[in-house]
Amino acid sequence: MTRVALRPALNDAIETLRAAGVPSPRADAEQLAAHVLGVERSRLMMAPLLGPDQLAEYRALIDRRAQRIPLQHLTGTVAMGEIDLAVGPGVFVPRPETELLFAWALAQLEALPHDHTPIVVDLCTGSGALALAIAHARPDADVRAVELDPGALHWARRNADQCIDNGDTPITLYADDVTDPTLLAELDGRVDLVVANPPYIPDGATLHPEVADHDPHLALFGGPDGLDVIRGMIPTITRLLRSGGATAIEHDDANGSDLAALLGKQGEFTDIVEHPDLAGKPRFVVATRI
Repeated sequence: MTRVALRPALNDAIETLRAAGVPSPRADAEQLAAHVLGVERSRLMMAPLLGPDQLAEYRALIDRRAQRIPLQHLTGTVAMGEIDLAVGPGVFVPRPETELLFAWALAQLEALPHDHTPIVVDLCTGSGALALAIAHARPDADVRAVELDPGALHWARRNADQCIDNGDTPITLYADDVTDPTLLAELDGRVDLVVANPPYIPDGATLHPEVADHDPHLALFGGPDGLDVIRGMIPTITRLLRSGGATAIEHDDANGSDLAALLGKQGEFTDIVEHPDLAGKPRFVVATRI
């Protein structure tokens, strides 16, 4: 069978995605080519030829991406820290920006005294991204993860099982509501770190089709100002954290100052700091339990 050059197929794919309004046409075209060829994107040019079946598969994937189906649904995976997570319809696709919150969490854990097992709680875990990435990086930690949506929990359990198969310390998953006043009551005042990437988009916001049509709305929208779920879970975070324990909460780029004000309102937190993402937009707020 005659193999064809990758470069012309790649150029055609980039133009197809650009014409469809895909925000990152070159990156997505290259990522899908790497997926078809089974290589890292950085090594794509070391596999310059496509077989007929590979070319057909590639063109089919490009057509689906042009329909604004998320890239991660087509490849089936997304990275967080040093692990790859399975994602698809029914679960929120973790964004690269959350890597910054993850890095902050690891630094926070590194600063803890080594006189006890670190306890970490991930609220609104979705695919399990933060919980499983932390458990992989810190196998000594006791990591708990909470998710309300049954569809997302299916993916979280799948990813948790895969991480166990890969040798990681198991996490504990809970099908529960992060605003429940009895949630994880056995951990009250004992938790070192609470992380959360909750639904935080204000109702009515204009979103890319990849998000609006494919991410579960339960994982996206947080009321008129995007803070409804966050307001409900702040008492949970306050109750769970030990004195000196810390939290990091991701938020919409329009409501970081409001979240910081919510954390400061009751006088239960100190060292409240707003963190930007790589584009300089407000992305997550951290605070320490008094």
